[in-house]
Amino acid sequence: MAGYDIPLVARLFAVVDVYDAVTSERPYRGPMTVEEAVALIEGGSGSHFDPAVVTEFVTLVRPSA
Repeated sequence: MAGYDIPLVARLFAVVDVYDAVTSERPYRGPMTVEEAVALIEGGSGSHFDPAVVTEFVTLVRPSA
C-alpha cells in the first residue's frame, strides 16, 4: 500500500506514534524537545509521513507555526 491507499487513521497514527516515541523518556535515552521532534517529523514529510497529516499535526503541536 502507498499514498491514499493507506487508511487515514494509519497515516495519522504513524506521525503520532513517532512523536510519542521520541518525546518520551526511555531507559536508553532522554526525550527530544518538541522542536526536535517536529523537525524530525517534518524531515520525513513526503517520504515516511503524509505531508498533509504532518502539516496539520505541526499546527496542533506548535500553534504559532
